[in-house]
Amino acid sequence: QVQLVESGGGLVQPGGSLRLSCAASGTIFRGANVGWYRQAPGLQRAWVATITSAGTTSSIASVKGRFTISRDNAKNTVYLQMTSLKPEDTAVYYCNLVPALRDYWGQGTHVTVSS
Repeated sequence: QVQLVESGGGLVQPGGSLRLSCAASGTIFRGANVGWYRQAPGLQRAWVATITSAGTTSSIASVKGRFTISRDNAKNTVYLQMTSLKPEDTAVYYCNLVPALRDYWGQGTHVTVSS
């Protein structure tokens, strides 16, 4: 059974930083495009950033220059380095393939940006 386990969330003040990790069971990330998604309170889950199997990255405009997605293929892990965090970044963050597969959603990791 495939498992994606997100970690690294927490409470941080505006302007702070967090590094999220997504560890995959097995080798499902191998050769795949992987993304981070987030669901803010009262809103639907939405795509945030992607890293392709070749290492090319893309993201939504509101996080460009602040968030960096990366991957460690040897560890079957994808990361999201978040800096200059804003209250509007508050959400539950998830990882999944791109496009996402329904059965791969994990529990997510909560990020709260507040003073």
